[in-house]
Amino acid sequence: MLDFKTAASKLAGTLPGMKPAATPAIIADRLTKTVRDADGILTILDSASFSAAAGESIAVIGPSGSGKSTLLGLLAGLDQASSGKIQLLGDDLTAMDEEARAKWRSQRVGFVFQSFQLLPNLTALENVLLPLELVGTASPMPRAQALLERVGLAQRANHYPRTLSGGEQQRVALARAFVLHPPLLFADEPTGSLDAATGERVIELLFELNREYASTLVLVTHDERVAKRCARRIRIEAGRIVEDQSTLSETTAGI
Repeated sequence: MLDFKTAASKLAGTLPGMKPAATPAIIADRLTKTVRDADGILTILDSASFSAAAGESIAVIGPSGSGKSTLLGLLAGLDQASSGKIQLLGDDLTAMDEEARAKWRSQRVGFVFQSFQLLPNLTALENVLLPLELVGTASPMPRAQALLERVGLAQRANHYPRTLSGGEQQRVALARAFVLHPPLLFADEPTGSLDAATGERVIELLFELNREYASTLVLVTHDERVAKRCARRIRIEAGRIVEDQSTLSETTAGI
């Protein structure tokens, strides 16, 4: 018969002498998003649940309108779930108000969007500097310059977004996303507006940077080849998670 201490350790997922399991970087618990339309209540996301370990890379795939971007927006705190909970890095995101979520995001989360989302009145360097300045980083310039150089755009630092190609703008967006060394990175169709060759270079750079900074990556994509670059693949159809599996066996099989 187990004593109380041993029983408590077992319930916590450990036995005496074993280290407790690390807290997942992401816990999504029965996330549901509904909106009202002319026909009544429309369910966009239906009881989606999953967790992600620190440093894990997850691709979220599925047909257009399936709820992929909605899930990403909820995880990032850009939108609120109708029900369910989100825990990021041990913090309950759903318990925060909008101001608290915005502050939390600015310090812990990097974003890469399909449409780049660069500020048009700021140069490439100023766009990368912005997250550092918002959180009050001391001496931010060297870090911003280093990231811009890392993505191959040191010579374009003083150019405005309108003078940059699509691939260059997305590389600026990558530098901006990683400049705070975020523990979480969310990417929504980062190559969706790029041609195939440029998109491949951007994806290669995204995964290189993610390995360097060991961020937990959640990547929404329609491209199966990009999805296979992630360690895990979650498929959503009609708002429900219908598949959640490792891609490591597929990757290994192709070696």
